[in-house]
Amino acid sequence: MALPSILPATLALALTDMSSDAEALLALSTAPIDIEGRMPNSSNATFLVQVGDPDAGIKGIYKPLRGERPLWDFPAGLYKREVAAYLLSESLGYHLVPPTVLRDGPLGEGSLQLFIDYDPAEHYFIIYEQRPDLHERLKAMAVFDVVMNNTDRKGGHVLLDNDGAIWGIDHGVCFSDDFKLRTVIWDFAGQTIADSFLSPLESLVQSVPIAIAALLSDNEIEAMLERTEWLLENRVFPTPESRYQYPWPLL
Repeated sequence: MALPSILPATLALALTDMSSDAEALLALSTAPIDIEGRMPNSSNATFLVQVGDPDAGIKGIYKPLRGERPLWDFPAGLYKREVAAYLLSESLGYHLVPPTVLRDGPLGEGSLQLFIDYDPAEHYFIIYEQRPDLHERLKAMAVFDVVMNNTDRKGGHVLLDNDGAIWGIDHGVCFSDDFKLRTVIWDFAGQTIADSFLSPLESLVQSVPIAIAALLSDNEIEAMLERTEWLLENRVFPTPESRYQYPWPLL
């Protein structure tokens, strides 16, 4: 199946003004893809791939539609939500999601995300306890997760790369029009959200970027704007209301 014409594989190239990594986007969008192996502990088919010339040292995570396990509460096409999460992060200026594009790869259409080299032992709980200097980045991720209604922010989905940057991965089950936030990032609950995190949300309420809107349903967009307006009105990090707002397993 061909990718929709409004969402070509080189979509990211039209968004370089939203991104700080145009070189990675170019490679992800255009370079050949060679599968190296399947990633462990993934419920859906997720592959580590070589992107382009091995000497360039660029690897990616490829999630094809063909490898998705059907879910009762999300339609097929979880890979589109991976791309939507990246575009949302960039449009808000949070820069929390590795560059991610739509690609027609070896197993058909799917998402291709820049692989982040990291130490699996340094997950959210370790970062929170040992790196207070990174708490602001974790707060940005907490706001981001509310806006996109992240249903599965496990501790292992928060990465610390070799340069000390924070990244969030695995966003296939986001953007539901039913509020079902499940996350481990509750340490800031009840605290006031900084204006620097809220200001970009005002622009989102005024106009959802067309590239994001094209990946979601009208109901999902409306629900996202309702969550965003709640944050702007209350200006505090939400508090969990039940144990079901924690993912399992936590990592």
